Amino acid sequence: MTDFLRIRDGLSLPMSEIEVRASRSSGPGGQHANVTESKIEAIFDVHASGSLDPVLKARISAKLGPRVTAVAQDARSQARNRELALERLARRIEQALHVQRPRTKTKPSAGAKRRRLEDKRRRSDIKKSRRRKDFD
Repeated sequence: MTDFLRIRDGLSLPMSEIEVRASRSSGPGGQHANVTESKIEAIFDVHASGSLDPVLKARISAKLGPRVTAVAQDARSQARNRELALERLARRIEQALHVQRPRTKTKPSAGAKRRRLEDKRRRSDIKKSRRRKDFD
């Protein structure tokens, strides 16, 4: 087992900062589900983290709140659910850290404007030709 949860290149969180809890899984499963604690909940307290700088903490807590959680109860085994919960936690944190680049305004080219106006003119001529002729 690794001591760090890899978020992206250059950023990993120590497992000591992530609380992992096990509980009984809900839903069907018969006798096995009634006695095993296979549901895993991974919890990361953003403000208590010592490995993140204040800018990253602010970005994560602005998008996800002060505590980030991920739950897995898909598999029957606790070990597999632990892997799934940690993967989901890492993916949520990575998405929260993603910075959308600002949109650069563009304007249509002269050729695009010309083609658009030609198409409008052509369409107008077609509609004019469909009109009833006035014989006054």
